[in-house]
Amino acid sequence: MPQHAPTRPICRDCDGFAAVAITTGTRHADGSRATLRVTCPTCKGTGHALPAALVRAGR
Repeated sequence: MPQHAPTRPICRDCDGFAAVAITTGTRHADGSRATLRVTCPTCKGTGHALPAALVRAGR
């Protein structure tokens, strides 16, 4: 069964994985790991690229 292509273009910087959790290496008192959530600055966490007409350029 063929897969359908997404209608909106995927962000070229994050390849659609807009948010990730990064471990800091430290642990909380209960033993769980401390993590940071980081979103893609280009697509602002959506995973999709903005159309060129909507991108603000210059001043």
